[in-house]
Amino acid sequence: MSTLKWVRGVNGTLGWFAPKLVASKMRLAFMTPRDLPPRDWELPLLAKSERITLRFGLSALRWGQGPAVLLMHGWEGRPTQFASLITALVDAGYTVVALDGPAHGRSPGNEANVVLFARAMLEAAAELPPLQAVIGHSMGGASAMLAVQLGLRTETLVTIAAPARILGVLRGFARYVRLPPKARSAFIRQVEKDVGMRAAALDVSHYQLDMPGLIVHAEDDCFVPVKESQLINEAWFDSRLLRLEEGGHQRVLADPRVIDGVLSLLAGRSLQSRQSA
Repeated sequence: MSTLKWVRGVNGTLGWFAPKLVASKMRLAFMTPRDLPPRDWELPLLAKSERITLRFGLSALRWGQGPAVLLMHGWEGRPTQFASLITALVDAGYTVVALDGPAHGRSPGNEANVVLFARAMLEAAAELPPLQAVIGHSMGGASAMLAVQLGLRTETLVTIAAPARILGVLRGFARYVRLPPKARSAFIRQVEKDVGMRAAALDVSHYQLDMPGLIVHAEDDCFVPVKESQLINEAWFDSRLLRLEEGGHQRVLADPRVIDGVLSLLAGRSLQSRQSA
C-alpha cells in the first residue's frame, strides 16, 4: 500500500473520532517542506552565483550588476528553477537576487507558509537597492502579493502559476489527504493560528495592487488551476494576463514568451502576450 493511500485511509477513519489529532498531523505535513536537490540543468547557473546572507540568516543567490530584481520560488522550490529567466535578466543588465524561502535551501527554519515567505521578502528588500521587479512562482507568487500588502515596495510585480486564494489551497490539501469535515475545519483553524491570519483574508480580492504587473499561468497546470490567474487579473487593475496552452506548473518558468513578457514589463514596453479565454 502506498504511503498516500495509507495516510488517506487513517485520516478517513481516525479523523471522525480524533479530528484535532489528525488535523495536527496534517498541519505539520502541510507546513514541512522536503529538501529537494537541484536538477542537473540548474547546476551551471548555481556555479555562477554568489551566495549571500541577509537578515535573520536568510540565504540567497545573486547574479549580475544593475537594477535589482527579487525572485521567490514556490513550495519545495529552489532559486535556480528560474535559470532561463535569471540568465535573460542578467544579460539585460539587472542584478538578480533569488531567495531560499524559510525552511528551504540554506535559510533557517523547519516549517514554512505563505506569511513566512512574505515576511522573508520584506526582510530581504530592506537590505537591497530599490526593487525594479519582484517575481514569484506558485506559493512565491502568492507570497509576493501578500508582501506588497505588508509594505513591500517594487516598481513591477510578476506572478507565475500563483494561487489567488490561500483558503482554496488549504481546502484542496484537506480533500487530497481525505480529511473528514471536522478534521478539515480543525486543520484550517490550526494553520490560521500558526500564520497569525485568517485564511479568508489571504485572498487577492482583498488586496491593493497598484503597480504594473504580469500574471502568467499555463492551462495545463495540474497543481494550481488556471482559473486562479483570472481571479488575480480581475482584482489587479494594472495587470496583463499571459495564459499559455501548455507549460504545466514548472516548465512555464522557461517559456520564451514568459521571459519576453517579463523583460517587456521591466522595460516599460507594451506586452505582446497572447491572451486566451
